[in-house]
Amino acid sequence: MVRARATLLEPLGAEIARLSARIEHAVAELPGGQIVMSFPRAGRVCAAIGSMLPTLAGLGDVRERFPTEDQLAAEAGVAPVIHASGKTRGVAFRWACDKNLRAAITTFADNSRHASPWAATVCRSARERGCKHPRTIRIPARAWVRVLWKAWQDRQTYNPAQHTAATKIAA
Repeated sequence: MVRARATLLEPLGAEIARLSARIEHAVAELPGGQIVMSFPRAGRVCAAIGSMLPTLAGLGDVRERFPTEDQLAAEAGVAPVIHASGKTRGVAFRWACDKNLRAAITTFADNSRHASPWAATVCRSARERGCKHPRTIRIPARAWVRVLWKAWQDRQTYNPAQHTAATKIAA
Protein backbone atom coordinates (compact mmCIF):
# COMPACT_ATOMS: atom_id res chain seq x y z
CA MET A 1 0.00 0.00 0.00
CA VAL A 2 2.84 2.38 0.87
CA ARG A 3 4.71 1.58 -2.34
CA ALA A 4 1.59 2.14 -4.40
CA ARG A 5 1.08 5.57 -2.83
CA ALA A 6 4.75 6.45 -3.28
CA THR A 7 4.53 5.66 -7.00
CA LEU A 8 1.50 7.94 -7.22
CA LEU A 9 3.38 10.78 -5.53
CA GLU A 10 6.44 10.69 -7.80
CA PRO A 11 4.67 12.24 -10.82
CA LEU A 12 3.12 14.85 -8.52
CA GLY A 13 6.58 15.84 -7.26
CA ALA A 14 7.81 16.24 -10.83
CA GLU A 15 4.78 18.33 -11.76
CA ILE A 16 5.25 20.55 -8.70
CA ALA A 17 8.90 21.12 -9.67
CA ARG A 18 7.88 22.00 -13.24
CA LEU A 19 5.19 24.45 -12.10
CA SER A 20 7.55 26.00 -9.53
CA ALA A 21 10.09 26.70 -12.26
CA ARG A 22 7.42 28.35 -14.40
CA ILE A 23 6.22 30.46 -11.46
CA GLU A 24 9.79 31.50 -10.61
CA HIS A 25 10.28 32.70 -14.18
CA ALA A 26 6.94 34.54 -14.19
CA VAL A 27 7.67 36.33 -10.91
CA ALA A 28 11.10 37.37 -12.14
CA GLU A 29 9.40 38.96 -15.16
CA LEU A 30 6.98 41.04 -13.07
CA PRO A 31 7.87 44.73 -12.65
CA GLY A 32 8.20 44.41 -8.87
CA GLY A 33 9.33 40.82 -8.80
CA GLN A 34 13.04 41.60 -8.61
CA ILE A 35 12.45 44.15 -5.84
CA VAL A 36 10.47 41.78 -3.64
CA MET A 37 12.74 38.80 -4.33
CA SER A 38 15.80 40.80 -3.25
CA PHE A 39 14.73 40.69 0.41
CA PRO A 40 16.23 38.01 2.68
CA ARG A 41 14.42 34.66 2.60
CA ALA A 42 12.09 35.94 -0.13
CA GLY A 43 13.68 34.00 -2.97
CA ARG A 44 11.98 33.13 -6.21
CA VAL A 45 9.93 30.22 -4.92
CA CYS A 46 8.99 32.02 -1.70
CA ALA A 47 8.12 35.12 -3.69
CA ALA A 48 5.95 33.15 -6.06
CA ILE A 49 4.37 30.43 -4.00
CA GLY A 50 4.92 31.08 -0.34
CA SER A 51 4.39 34.51 1.00
CA MET A 52 5.46 37.26 -1.34
CA LEU A 53 3.06 36.91 -4.29
CA PRO A 54 0.24 38.49 -2.24
CA THR A 55 2.74 41.24 -1.42
CA LEU A 56 3.31 41.88 -5.12
CA ALA A 57 -0.44 41.81 -5.71
CA GLY A 58 -1.08 44.06 -2.72
CA LEU A 59 1.48 46.63 -3.79
CA GLY A 60 0.46 46.66 -7.43
CA ASP A 61 2.01 48.95 -10.01
CA VAL A 62 0.46 52.22 -8.80
CA ARG A 63 2.95 53.65 -6.35
CA GLU A 64 0.60 56.50 -5.46
CA ARG A 65 -1.73 53.98 -3.82
CA PHE A 66 0.47 54.07 -0.72
CA PRO A 67 1.90 57.61 -0.49
CA THR A 68 3.40 56.87 2.94
CA GLU A 69 4.85 53.82 4.62
CA ASP A 70 2.26 54.21 7.38
CA GLN A 71 -0.56 53.67 4.88
CA LEU A 72 1.07 50.49 3.60
CA ALA A 73 1.59 49.28 7.18
CA ALA A 74 -2.07 49.94 8.00
CA GLU A 75 -3.27 48.15 4.85
CA ALA A 76 -0.95 45.23 5.67
CA GLY A 77 -2.33 45.05 9.22
CA VAL A 78 1.03 45.44 10.94
CA ALA A 79 0.35 48.88 12.41
CA PRO A 80 -1.78 48.94 15.57
CA VAL A 81 -4.96 50.97 15.89
CA ILE A 82 -4.83 53.77 18.44
CA HIS A 83 -8.14 54.75 19.97
CA ALA A 84 -8.71 57.59 22.39
CA SER A 85 -11.72 58.95 24.19
CA GLY A 86 -11.52 61.62 26.83
CA LYS A 87 -8.63 60.78 29.14
CA THR A 88 -8.26 57.18 28.03
CA ARG A 89 -6.05 56.00 25.22
CA GLY A 90 -5.46 52.46 24.02
CA VAL A 91 -3.75 50.43 21.36
CA ALA A 92 -5.49 47.51 19.69
CA PHE A 93 -4.86 44.91 17.02
CA ARG A 94 -5.79 46.05 13.50
CA TRP A 95 -8.60 43.83 12.22
CA ALA A 96 -9.58 45.97 9.22
CA CYS A 97 -6.85 45.29 6.67
CA ASP A 98 -5.96 43.21 3.64
CA LYS A 99 -5.72 39.77 5.28
CA ASN A 100 -3.74 38.24 2.40
CA LEU A 101 -1.22 41.06 2.50
CA ARG A 102 -0.90 40.73 6.30
CA ALA A 103 -0.31 36.99 5.95
CA ALA A 104 2.32 37.62 3.28
CA ILE A 105 4.19 40.29 5.23
CA THR A 106 4.13 38.43 8.55
CA THR A 107 5.21 35.15 6.93
CA PHE A 108 8.06 36.99 5.26
CA ALA A 109 9.02 38.64 8.57
CA ASP A 110 8.95 35.27 10.32
CA ASN A 111 11.20 33.76 7.64
CA SER A 112 13.54 36.76 7.58
CA ARG A 113 14.59 36.32 11.20
CA HIS A 114 16.53 33.24 10.09
CA ALA A 115 18.60 35.22 7.57
CA SER A 116 18.68 38.75 8.94
CA PRO A 117 20.62 39.42 12.17
CA TRP A 118 18.67 42.56 13.00
CA ALA A 119 15.30 40.82 12.52
CA ALA A 120 16.48 37.98 14.78
CA THR A 121 17.58 40.53 17.40
CA VAL A 122 14.24 42.34 17.26
CA CYS A 123 12.32 39.07 17.62
CA ARG A 124 14.51 37.85 20.48
CA SER A 125 14.09 41.17 22.29
CA ALA A 126 10.30 41.01 21.91
CA ARG A 127 10.20 37.45 23.25
CA GLU A 128 12.32 38.50 26.25
CA ARG A 129 9.77 41.25 26.95
CA GLY A 130 7.07 38.58 27.06
CA CYS A 131 5.42 39.08 23.66
CA LYS A 132 3.69 36.09 22.18
CA HIS A 133 4.73 34.82 18.73
CA PRO A 134 2.18 36.75 16.59
CA ARG A 135 3.12 40.06 18.24
CA THR A 136 6.80 39.14 18.08
CA ILE A 137 6.52 38.71 14.31
CA ARG A 138 4.47 41.88 13.72
CA ILE A 139 7.27 44.00 15.21
CA PRO A 140 9.87 43.19 12.52
CA ALA A 141 7.05 43.05 9.95
CA ARG A 142 6.36 46.73 10.65
CA ALA A 143 10.05 47.50 10.18
CA TRP A 144 10.21 45.45 6.98
CA VAL A 145 7.21 47.36 5.61
CA ARG A 146 9.19 50.59 5.96
CA VAL A 147 12.10 49.11 4.02
CA LEU A 148 9.84 47.46 1.43
CA TRP A 149 7.91 50.69 0.89
CA LYS A 150 11.11 52.68 0.33
CA ALA A 151 12.49 50.07 -2.09
CA TRP A 152 9.15 49.98 -3.89
CA GLN A 153 8.91 53.76 -4.21
CA ASP A 154 12.52 54.08 -5.40
CA ARG A 155 12.21 51.05 -7.70
CA GLN A 156 15.41 49.66 -6.15
CA THR A 157 16.22 46.19 -4.89
CA TYR A 158 16.92 45.66 -1.20
CA ASN A 159 20.45 46.59 -0.19
CA PRO A 160 21.40 45.74 3.41
CA ALA A 161 24.21 48.33 3.29
CA GLN A 162 21.62 51.09 2.84
CA HIS A 163 19.52 49.77 5.71
CA THR A 164 21.46 51.72 8.32
CA ALA A 165 18.95 51.29 11.14
CA ALA A 166 19.46 47.53 10.91
CA THR A 167 23.17 47.80 11.59
CA LYS A 168 22.48 49.83 14.74
CA ILE A 169 19.99 47.24 16.02
CA ALA A 170 22.22 44.27 15.24
CA ALA A 171 25.25 45.85 16.94
